[in-house]
Amino acid sequence: MERLDPRTTHGTPDPLTQGGQGAFAGGAPAGRFDPWSYRDDAGVTGVDLVGYKVEATDGSIGKVDRASHEVNSSFLVVDTGPWIFGKKVMLPAGTVNHVDHDERKVYVDRSKDQIKAAPEYDETTDTDPAYRDKLGGYYDDTYSSIPPGTAR
Repeated sequence: MERLDPRTTHGTPDPLTQGGQGAFAGGAPAGRFDPWSYRDDAGVTGVDLVGYKVEATDGSIGKVDRASHEVNSSFLVVDTGPWIFGKKVMLPAGTVNHVDHDERKVYVDRSKDQIKAAPEYDETTDTDPAYRDKLGGYYDDTYSSIPPGTAR
């Protein structure tokens, strides 16, 4: 069996390509972050994501309970099950990195800790502009807190 040289990347994209923006799974999207719109290349268009498993950059966080495809107002509500004691979290559409329809998985570009630290989801306030501004701002800030070119 051939051994891999640990000093080489073995096909891993260079995170410094494009200034570290959107060059690899888990990287920030190229251009300005829009929390409430799915990325063009995410593979979400025209698909019902309810029931899909959701994967953070460091593992599974639950299943999609509700998905919105409203223009400039899209999001996922994820039932976290036992991960955070049965709570639900709301993820703005812009956090969706890509979707694997064969595996029925949605991959988001945030860690479990980042998602857990987000403003708490409350079904009665999910359409409230103040809550959406707070949540969108939180996820926008999580991009700027990590220097470009740093793997997540």
